[in-house]
Amino acid sequence: MNKCLISNLLSLFLVASTCFPKPYVSVLAQCNKNNKDQSAQAEDLEPIFINDELEEYKNCEEEDNSVIRKKLLIDSNYKHLSTKEHSWFFKPNNKGLPPEEPEEVIELLKNNEGYYLGNTKEKELYLTFDEGYENGYTNDILDILKKHNVKAAFFVVKPYLKSNPDIVKRMADEGHLVCNHSAHHPSMAKITDFEKFKKELGEVEELYKEITGKDMPKYFRPPMGRYSELSLHYTKELGYKSIFWSLAYFDWDPKKQPNPEEAKKKLLQRTHNGSIILLHAVSKTNKNILDDLLTTWKEQGYSFKTLDQLSMN
Repeated sequence: MNKCLISNLLSLFLVASTCFPKPYVSVLAQCNKNNKDQSAQAEDLEPIFINDELEEYKNCEEEDNSVIRKKLLIDSNYKHLSTKEHSWFFKPNNKGLPPEEPEEVIELLKNNEGYYLGNTKEKELYLTFDEGYENGYTNDILDILKKHNVKAAFFVVKPYLKSNPDIVKRMADEGHLVCNHSAHHPSMAKITDFEKFKKELGEVEELYKEITGKDMPKYFRPPMGRYSELSLHYTKELGYKSIFWSLAYFDWDPKKQPNPEEAKKKLLQRTHNGSIILLHAVSKTNKNILDDLLTTWKEQGYSFKTLDQLSMN
């Protein structure tokens, strides 16, 4: 193989390469037809810049700078937002009225597409379940919902999606909303970096689409109900509505399950127009009382709406 051929191959290889971390050169051989020496040395080759390649490097450098500028702009835009962590809290009302929240909390939710109530002027209920892991009851819950023709929202974490793809597909196929509950169930108030926050939701979206072939509905339930002004704003920026709740009870510990009759009585007493109901699907009590609850709520004149029909007064 002569010196000219080696040089041309080197040039082709370098022309095909893109975006090295520092300026690079293509090597053009100075082909000496009279030189029959087959052992070409590096000093025989003259390095020069090729205009197109230099321009390509500059474009890569500008792209890196634009990412940095964008991050600085994001940080600047969010600098005024509070990172103080809050835990969602409501005081139950046993008189058929919605729980009251401080005005500043209501204003914060309105400004950031956050909801804890639906339409309180109508006898409407919004049924939601949190799914941290499968405890063997979700298929039974789906059977009961199907029997009553009620659609619910299931907020799932990434491990649930990975472990229960068939159940997730069934949820979606039967018309329920499968919604985002984060990848790893952290306090979202503690994630102040926008890209990390985005990843926490994005990993769930990607896996859901991989399982179902569908885009995930844009509803997010903050894990443990923890939030900050910044986290609510980030959620809104990502196109999501934050979904809290106005009706719930202690049902999430499988080892401390409430008495079914007491649980049913408590939930019925606290029911109000526009209730966003939070139940945990790991609860055996919830599985056992759901059929009666749905029957009673319907007898009381309530209808069930999905989060897609959600509106706040």
